[in-house]
Amino acid sequence: MNKGPIRKNIYLAASGTSVTRNSLAPSGPAAQASVGSDERRGSSGIANSAVVAETEISKADPSEAWAKPFFQPLAWFGDATSNVLHTWLPVERSKRSSSDARRSTSEWPRPPLAPTEADVPTSVDRLLHATMGRFTLGVSPSALWLAYADWAVHLGTSPGKCQQLAEKSVRKAVRFMTYAVHAMSDPDTPPCIEPLPQDRRFRSEAWQQLPYNLIYQAFLLNQQWWHSAMTGVGGVSSHHEQVVSFTTRQLLDMVSPVNFIATNPEIISATLHENGRNLLRGAMNFWADWERALGGKPPIGAENFHPGEQVALTKGKVIYRNPLIELIQYAPATSDVHKEPVLIVPAWIMKYYILDLSPANSLVRHLVEAGHTVFMISWHNPTAGDRELGLNDYLKSGVLEAVKAIQAIVPNTKINAVGYCLGGTLLSIAAAYMAREGTAAFNSISLLAAQIDFTEAGELTLFVDDSQLDYLEDIMWDQGYLDSRQMAGAFQLLRSNDLIWSFVVHDYLMGRRAPMTDLMAWNADSTRMPYRMHSEYLRRLFLKNELFEGRYEVDGRPIALGDIHLPMFAVATEMDHVAPWRSVYKVNLVEDMDVTFLLTNGGHNAGIVSEPGHPGRHYRMSHRLENTQYIDPETWYAQANIHEGSWWPAWFSWLERQSQGRAQPPNLGSPEKGYLPLIEAPGRYVLER
Repeated sequence: MNKGPIRKNIYLAASGTSVTRNSLAPSGPAAQASVGSDERRGSSGIANSAVVAETEISKADPSEAWAKPFFQPLAWFGDATSNVLHTWLPVERSKRSSSDARRSTSEWPRPPLAPTEADVPTSVDRLLHATMGRFTLGVSPSALWLAYADWAVHLGTSPGKCQQLAEKSVRKAVRFMTYAVHAMSDPDTPPCIEPLPQDRRFRSEAWQQLPYNLIYQAFLLNQQWWHSAMTGVGGVSSHHEQVVSFTTRQLLDMVSPVNFIATNPEIISATLHENGRNLLRGAMNFWADWERALGGKPPIGAENFHPGEQVALTKGKVIYRNPLIELIQYAPATSDVHKEPVLIVPAWIMKYYILDLSPANSLVRHLVEAGHTVFMISWHNPTAGDRELGLNDYLKSGVLEAVKAIQAIVPNTKINAVGYCLGGTLLSIAAAYMAREGTAAFNSISLLAAQIDFTEAGELTLFVDDSQLDYLEDIMWDQGYLDSRQMAGAFQLLRSNDLIWSFVVHDYLMGRRAPMTDLMAWNADSTRMPYRMHSEYLRRLFLKNELFEGRYEVDGRPIALGDIHLPMFAVATEMDHVAPWRSVYKVNLVEDMDVTFLLTNGGHNAGIVSEPGHPGRHYRMSHRLENTQYIDPETWYAQANIHEGSWWPAWFSWLERQSQGRAQPPNLGSPEKGYLPLIEAPGRYVLER
């Protein structure tokens, strides 16, 4: 197998212009002293929300309070109105130009630069795009038009494909009419087309009765025809084919018979049975959700899952804080512990407490009870003042500062590092950087639903091309960050049937309420992403795949994943639409790693939060030694044995095998080295909105 992208000579030969940057803030005691001051920082530095009094919670501009994430389908229905409102509300805009924003500087905080005459056209263009983006849900009209134009031009010059589609339409019409004739005389006539396995919209027995069976069968046949029309057209780029296929599927899902009262037998039955009270309750539900969304409030029931009260309950202390992170050290639960501490790096697009939800399903609590000393990074929720924070700032002032603190508290031992989602990608960058610098701080690496190669990063790549990124960057330039609502909208579109339309039917047409859970409440408690960092992440990793190809630079020099010579445990989930398991599996392409790969059922979040005793869980697992033969994912899937139950015990056993023995638990913090216990976990940053 050709593994060229990971070869070290490719890394060393890589070239390009780097964006270098010093650490955001001094480390150790000096850093914490600076954090304790009340000095206000400029718009290009880290927001003053990081240095307010202990009891004060940082918030975004009150004039934008309504712009917090909408709950599920409200991100779809509410955007039109809220976007109009947003265009009337004042938004802090950076005075930096496009070229200035890319300028390397060692100053922190960075002073704003006055615009030049050359910046005016760019600023006008960006303002127009940002305003348009509020009405297009952040989607570039140009990117969408180019994709459909590519498809239409090539389809128009493909008479063979057109003939094939015409023949298919005739065959489907005959097939449907044959089914209709038989179904009217025999109610037990089998369907002429079955829904996809993941499509649960038509499972009710009511859909098998006339005339609703004819309605949904006609819909599925049309859906299948449109899929054939959007795909397999010669000459259309694969990216454009994916875009038009995805967009057409979204439009068809909007007009599904499930979503309308007159064509959904379940809604009709409930309406007749309750004399329309379900529709009245649904209208009240819709109004309540709309009111809470515009008021910047979380969804109903989320207030019952407040960090530190009902979730994020594992005991510990914040032992380090800088303007970007809080580092939590959890209290030991055993008389002795494994010598190697565990550092968890969560993604910055989520609050860390998904790994410390309720006590029963808290991964942190289970690790502590298994005898591990656990540290957790809690990210600051950025505001417009943090717009210039870059990806390497998150590396140096985030992961590397946490490592430095842990080495001071637990000296003379290495760290078992764990990264979840984007946190795993950042952790891989940190490991490669430290390997290059010869500062080996890690004992092992565990990646949970994290990718290092982005060539097959799932349907999220639909939103990643030059046109789309330029458009998104203009929106972020105007705001200073990517709003959590905008990111949530993209994720919801990837699973619109489950996250949008099923919610509309259940809550607004059936008039019911699904009970709030800890995972649902956490999902509504999302974060923002700084303009520069998110732009760099999407362009350098998603679009250009610099990390996997050895072209990602830190301090002006490329880093190499092939330099990492550590045991690795990689976890993927079968139904993950954010980090598809075949993409996560590409960690096996790195020759110089000893990799244990585990695939569990479930999705991106629920598959990871999979405590022992969780019903219906299973996993596949294999171990590949360094420099052994690569097995492709399909062959691996067919050969790997299925194990019933949660994957957590298997990972805990692997961590135990990486340990060099047990010792007395370390103290919480190290005051003599400047790492004082500050406040109780979960800390302050997790409460930022």
